[in-house]
Amino acid sequence: MNSLRAAAAVAATAVSLSLAAPVAAYPVDCAILLCLAGGWPASAECAHARAVFIARITPWPVEPPLQIWNCPMRASLNREKAPMERLFEIALREGGEQLHESWGESPAELYLVQDRADVDISDPAYDFVRSIHVFQIEYRRHRNRDGDCNTWSTIREGTYGEQGDFAWARSTPARVPSASAFRPGTSCSDYWFRGVFVDWTDYEGTYGFEEVRY
Repeated sequence: MNSLRAAAAVAATAVSLSLAAPVAAYPVDCAILLCLAGGWPASAECAHARAVFIARITPWPVEPPLQIWNCPMRASLNREKAPMERLFEIALREGGEQLHESWGESPAELYLVQDRADVDISDPAYDFVRSIHVFQIEYRRHRNRDGDCNTWSTIREGTYGEQGDFAWARSTPARVPSASAFRPGTSCSDYWFRGVFVDWTDYEGTYGFEEVRY
């Protein structure tokens, strides 16, 4: 396990030291994948990746913050790669044409799988992908003239499946993490909240979150 932790750190360092190509030379979701795993290390590449990650949950519309299906990870036709080997290859590749030549696949072949990773990411090494939760929250409460407490809420929760597929489901106020500024309380005081909250844990298990009010 220590070797995998070290590998994640090195992969993130590779991004922060610009050993990878410039941001425009590879899919931004590859950068998001690496930077998220490494705890968003300080670098121009990771700053850009995080900005895109947050922009996707900034209405409208609210999108999956990591779209792993846009990061081709099938690193070799000859043998199955270990999880951190794939991250290394993503971090160290140098450009679109060289990427296609070194993998021996055409661009079309790289995008055969839609809405999930193009390799098996069920390994626990990729739990940081499945740790991402998105909450879109709309909540209103007030007491009417007759003294009745009226509450209206629409909360949906976005989660990632075993292969990085993203899905929305209905949720409840109780499911919203305590790190959110959402605090409806138990009284019937007037309260209004609208925002999108996302949280995650990196490869080392360090917790992080962002919230966008609108």
